[in-house]
Amino acid sequence: MGYPVDTPVQTTHDSIFPEDSADAVLLGRIDAGEGPTPILIRNGEIFDLSGVGPTVSELMNRLEPGQIPEGKSIGRVADWDLNPTWAGGTKGAKLLTPIDLQCIKAAGVTFAVSALERVIEERARGDAGKALEIRQALSSRVGTDLRLVKPGSENAARLKEALIADGLWSQYLEVAIGPDAEVFTKGPTLSAMGWGVEIGVRADSHWNNPEPEVVILCDGQGRARGATLGNDVNLRDFEGRSALLLSKAKDNNASCAIGPFVRLFDNTFTMDHVREAVVHLNVTGEDGFVLDGKSTMSEISRDPLDLVGQTLNKNHQYPDGFALFLGTLFAPVEDRDAPGRGFTHKTGDIVSVSSPRLGTLVNKVVPCHEAAPWTFGLTELMRNLARRGLLNG
Repeated sequence: MGYPVDTPVQTTHDSIFPEDSADAVLLGRIDAGEGPTPILIRNGEIFDLSGVGPTVSELMNRLEPGQIPEGKSIGRVADWDLNPTWAGGTKGAKLLTPIDLQCIKAAGVTFAVSALERVIEERARGDAGKALEIRQALSSRVGTDLRLVKPGSENAARLKEALIADGLWSQYLEVAIGPDAEVFTKGPTLSAMGWGVEIGVRADSHWNNPEPEVVILCDGQGRARGATLGNDVNLRDFEGRSALLLSKAKDNNASCAIGPFVRLFDNTFTMDHVREAVVHLNVTGEDGFVLDGKSTMSEISRDPLDLVGQTLNKNHQYPDGFALFLGTLFAPVEDRDAPGRGFTHKTGDIVSVSSPRLGTLVNKVVPCHEAAPWTFGLTELMRNLARRGLLNG
């Protein structure tokens, strides 16, 4: 299998690849017309891995950490015609999200700022107009204390007692500083969107935002094998009305983006690099609005491996592995329209999530019902792999 080549790499940003891409081992998926195919990118060369394992899930379960699969060379990155769908799409191979059979999990309220914003949503009952007043009332008391305590510690327990006495306790603070992290299922297997495609926000949501995050890829044993970027699209008004609406706030058509590639852990990229990562966000609207922000992983309240351990353990198994969003520090409060109403998405927003060692994930916002319908599920994947003779091993 090869690539129809028309023009050199073209993207809406400088590059989707890590700044040290010459050292990176990148795992991804493409569709060059036959169906989803795992690929490896190393030293600028692209390798088809379907002969080693038909899915990313099987590759991670079959290969030991640090083991680099040897695939079939199918071209060079420099010859890859790569354009987002709204700019004409790819004339050659289409870049897909780098995960397939893994369960899509997410950890929430892992930063003090995001914890505070969840409390604000809860108290505002999803009304963005009330958020500013509540934010000002809570910030000095709750925000400062949250940064000083380790979740599950004695200090955390004492803070909980004090906040209960002040009438400030919340279910979100329970998962922010309590012993148990919030870990939920973000979306069904195969539902994630990749680089350069549209992502969806419900048309009946009037207060929502992107959530730029690091995503850890784990195999079926729960071993962290690499990292990528994600956008946990969030409807603040829905969850603010009731935490029981979390599934409607989080799991909608095209509402999860992961990519562009998984950078596998090796001697050039380790979990310590994840712990120190800075994730940048840029939102550029058709109305001229620009939003910039960042999420600094060093400020996370729970270690990434603790979150992995709270996801897969004696109570939860994921034989095909899982992709775990680690949470975000970023919670946009800049006013986009009326004063005091904060930020919310508009159709046409270009959302860029980037980190120097992981590259750039770019998507365009549309209403969920206008995003491309999800039709390629598990049954279609199995049929496709069977037709291509990839299920015989």
